[in-house]
Amino acid sequence: MESKKTIFVNGFGDDVDEAALLETFVTFGDVIEVQIPSAATNPSQPTETKHRGFGFVTYASSADAQDAIDNMDLNELNGRVLKVSIARPLKAPLQGLGNRAVWESEDWLQQYAKPLSRSGGAALRAQHDSSVGAEADEKDGEQRNEDENAMEE
Repeated sequence: MESKKTIFVNGFGDDVDEAALLETFVTFGDVIEVQIPSAATNPSQPTETKHRGFGFVTYASSADAQDAIDNMDLNELNGRVLKVSIARPLKAPLQGLGNRAVWESEDWLQQYAKPLSRSGGAALRAQHDSSVGAEADEKDGEQRNEDENAMEE
C-alpha cells in the first residue's frame, strides 16, 4: 500500500461491503483497490463473514485520496459517521499473529499447554484454597474469643 494514495475509512456498519465502499469513494477519483479486512468468524456459522468496521481505499493519485478525505471525513454512510484519513503503514511487519497474544494460537497451545491435571495448577489451587480456608477459620476463632471476652466484662 502506498500510503499517500491509500485512505483509511473507519466506522461503517455491517451493512457496508467492498462494493458499497467503492460506490461511495469512486466519486473522488480512480479507485485502484478497496479492502475490508474480515474479522474472525463464528466457527459454528462458517458462512457468516463479518468485518470490523474499517477498510482501505487506494486511489490512482494522492490528490484524489486527499479529496476523498476532505469530503468524507466525519460524513455519514448509511447512518454511521465515518472517520477518513491517510492510511499509515504498519510499524512492524506482522509475523504470524500480529497483535494477538501467543496463547491465542492453536499451534502454540498444542505445543506448550498442558492439561490442568498435569500442569500442577490443580494441586497448587487446592493447596492455596485449603490454606486460605484454614486462615479464615483461625480468624473466625479469634473473633469469637474476643466477642466472648467482651460479653463477660
